[in-house]
Amino acid sequence: MEETSREAMESKEERGDMHDLESDTLHTPLLQRRNTLSASHLALVGAKVSHIESLDYEINESDLFKHDWRNRTNIEVLQYVSLKWGMAFLVGLLTGVIASGINLAIENIAGYKMLTVVNLVREKRYWAGFWYFTGVNFSLTAFAATLCVLFAPTAAGPGIPEIKAYLNGVDTPNMYGANVLIVKIFGSIGAVAAGLDLGKEGPLVHIGACISSLLSQGGSDKYRLNWKWLKYFKNDRDRRDLITCGSSAGVCAAFRSPIGGVLFSLEEVATWWRNALLWRAFFSTAIVVVVLRGFIELCNSGKCGLFGRGGLILFDVSDVTVTYHINDLLPITIVGVLGGVLGGIYNILLPKVLRVYNLINEKGRLAKLLLALGVCLFTSVALYFLPFLAPCMPCDESFGSACPSSGRSGNFKQFNCPNGHYNDLATLLHATNDDAVRNIFSTSTPNEFHTASLLIFFGIYCILGLITFGIAVPSGLFLPIILMGSAYGRLVAKAFSAYIHIDPGLYAVLGAAALMAGIMRMTVSVCIIFLELTNNLLLLPIMMFVLLISKSIGDGMNPSIYEIILDMKGLPFLDAHPEPWMRNLTVGELATVKESVIYLEIVEKVSRIVEVLRSTSHNGFPVIDQGSDSENRVKEIHGLVLRSHLIKILSKKWFLKERRRTEDWEVRERFSSVELAEKAVKLEVDLTEEELEMYVDLHPFTNTTPYTVVETMSVAKAMVLFRQVGLRHLLIMPKYQGPGIDPVVGILTRQDLRAHNILGVFPELAKKAHKN
Repeated sequence: MEETSREAMESKEERGDMHDLESDTLHTPLLQRRNTLSASHLALVGAKVSHIESLDYEINESDLFKHDWRNRTNIEVLQYVSLKWGMAFLVGLLTGVIASGINLAIENIAGYKMLTVVNLVREKRYWAGFWYFTGVNFSLTAFAATLCVLFAPTAAGPGIPEIKAYLNGVDTPNMYGANVLIVKIFGSIGAVAAGLDLGKEGPLVHIGACISSLLSQGGSDKYRLNWKWLKYFKNDRDRRDLITCGSSAGVCAAFRSPIGGVLFSLEEVATWWRNALLWRAFFSTAIVVVVLRGFIELCNSGKCGLFGRGGLILFDVSDVTVTYHINDLLPITIVGVLGGVLGGIYNILLPKVLRVYNLINEKGRLAKLLLALGVCLFTSVALYFLPFLAPCMPCDESFGSACPSSGRSGNFKQFNCPNGHYNDLATLLHATNDDAVRNIFSTSTPNEFHTASLLIFFGIYCILGLITFGIAVPSGLFLPIILMGSAYGRLVAKAFSAYIHIDPGLYAVLGAAALMAGIMRMTVSVCIIFLELTNNLLLLPIMMFVLLISKSIGDGMNPSIYEIILDMKGLPFLDAHPEPWMRNLTVGELATVKESVIYLEIVEKVSRIVEVLRSTSHNGFPVIDQGSDSENRVKEIHGLVLRSHLIKILSKKWFLKERRRTEDWEVRERFSSVELAEKAVKLEVDLTEEELEMYVDLHPFTNTTPYTVVETMSVAKAMVLFRQVGLRHLLIMPKYQGPGIDPVVGILTRQDLRAHNILGVFPELAKKAHKN
């Protein structure tokens, strides 16, 4: 009968009669299938292939948890809530202090390097200036890359895609340790001070997340730095909330944008959000702003070397009047369109570069180091020699003594020009990244930069932006995007200079925002960040207009850069929007192509538990009540027990000599809900023959309220539930229950809901998805 049905189905496929094939469900399968729904649990975390697992954000409502929760005193509840706010305070404080130190170090190292180069060029010792410039950059890059390659490979890059995956429910190993934090701090200083086309903004987000993770775990187990009073937060839910606060604090520390930092976490990295988390994230960013403000006041007194007022991007145009005119509509629209188109092209080219880099990095540590040094050498040659192509421009009398400048900062770098003239390209290339942003954003300077200089600046930063991201140093995308976007924004303003009524410096701001929306696909957070940077609310309407155009065009070309990187790394990120074809597939059909469910009884034999743990890699097992008459009685699902809890039980050898249910007081003598929330170790316990024949009562550890769906629910609906609640396991229940029917049809995990895994099992769906 089955062979006849299969022949009939193949015959209908050959005739193209798909309608008959889909409707004849009584005798033929709906879709062609492979044998099992299999998925890889390997992903590229940092620069290393690692085994990954999902996080469990669900509240485990076991009897033990319920008892501990009911018996919490008001003082303990107050302590728990107070510690959460205390953690948010510490996250903001430490992130602000570390960000201030990073800024101070970068400005002084890069500043003294630039001063020496300027002095050598002024003395016409051009080759000495080149070798000094290249040598310092080479040494700083070697320092940063060596730290990453030898001590913390996961510290390379921005870390934002891994944070995004973690908050989505994917455990990204070795991303938040003390070694990663240290390497991220000093590596960022070396890489940014070396003049590489990268920013400290992405690494600051990762630094905030590392601080949050270490605080939530009570320190570092690896370095034996633990504080027992922080034991309340050793669970995935609280750690997730603190890492969200840390991400907000990192963005705030990078841009001095507290509201923008909160909105960045809400819009870009966080999957789960609620009002209490909003308040704590805002509190963390407020602390960061206070720390940064105090740091700036200290540096204004001259105690920070070359830092001065630099190091923290701030473009204050509160005194600039923004007047709207119909003539500005076309160039503003062009800025938005270019942001979307260039962002889409960038998102096409960057993954290709990263794939090439991955092939190089696979050759070993030396290859990673040489790649970073090669990019550094190319960057140094380009940044040093390109200003010699720019013509010397005479100083306007209105500039006064500010032009030309050969000192610490300023918009007018003399470089190789005679007195009374300045080199506009050197003004942009021979400055720290933050100063370069200030220079190109400067207002009331419509003719400061020559068109050819802006084209060279835009071209070289497009190239550097593609080849620098992906080398083995801490790097961020924010600043390269800002520099590229501001350059083409200025170019558009120059092209329409005879018609526009808005300052060209503001066009640079619009271009930077548009390109960021075109690459990262963020709108609300970018808008607020730039408004907080400019301190001018009059920019709001045109900023929103530009961002909406840019994001719309970019979305029509490809996904955001972080989504592309997540997919390249193989991190099982669940998108907010399921594929349309998922509505035509039920979770019951997914269950039929998975392995059979392995059950445990409420009171189970020790040998059975050991066998299950050693023969499978599952992290959750349904616990059923067989009853006295297992043939005629309906099997009842008691709940779900986690693998980590089973390992805890075996490691403590909490066994019973006879098959019986335990009393509440018996389990509370040996276990606590806080202890069970900790991560379990591997199954490494020696059991005697006598112990293997003993029993374990699982009912105190079983989550009696796991999330369940009926087998007729669509995969699309189940995926939305899985993602929004932050689940690790989703039990599929049969539509009909009775004697002889298993109480659980199957268990869905994160990998089972990924689109490409499902399409690999159901090829007919893949064909339809391709046609659509």
